[in-house]
Amino acid sequence: MPQDNSAQTLNHLLDGMDAAADGDVVSVEDVVEEFGDRSITPFILLVSVLMITPLSGIPGMPTISAAIIVLLSAQALLGRRRVWLPQVLLQRSMSARRLRWAVSWLRRPSTFFDRHAHKRLQILVKGPGRYLTLLMCALIPLGWPLLELVPLVTTFGASIVGLFAFGLFTRDGLYVLVGYMMICFLILIGASVWG
Repeated sequence: MPQDNSAQTLNHLLDGMDAAADGDVVSVEDVVEEFGDRSITPFILLVSVLMITPLSGIPGMPTISAAIIVLLSAQALLGRRRVWLPQVLLQRSMSARRLRWAVSWLRRPSTFFDRHAHKRLQILVKGPGRYLTLLMCALIPLGWPLLELVPLVTTFGASIVGLFAFGLFTRDGLYVLVGYMMICFLILIGASVWG
């Protein structure tokens, strides 16, 4: 069933996060239940944008987020439509106050991205382009657990995954292209440092 345009915005997803954080503690399972049987891409987007906030500095959060993103991306690659996560991840929880603060922190940039999202460069979000982008979403977080204590590593990686997921979610290949450009930039930086 096609969704209305308001349901295809990042702010709409943040509204759902706010609704899930209605108590003192919110678990991953609470968030999954709040969103019901949506496609997997919005969940990848939500987890990645939360890792762009200062929540990424909480010990263990990058590792948990990486596990969730890798599992969800793999499921999307396999064509699965319904979100599945093991109980060990579903039971992970955090302070609802912290989550509401992170959601509030994301409102302004989310409004900017929502306003500038359009259907462009469809080759990057459909067919083989979509699968390559999902594969990148699965690969990028693999290093987060090992680099959890290195400042900004998770934030950069989550920014790229967030651009990919937002592009897939809104069918806007421009954001996917920007994500690939960021990867190329990081490779060039790495080559100059280690070369």
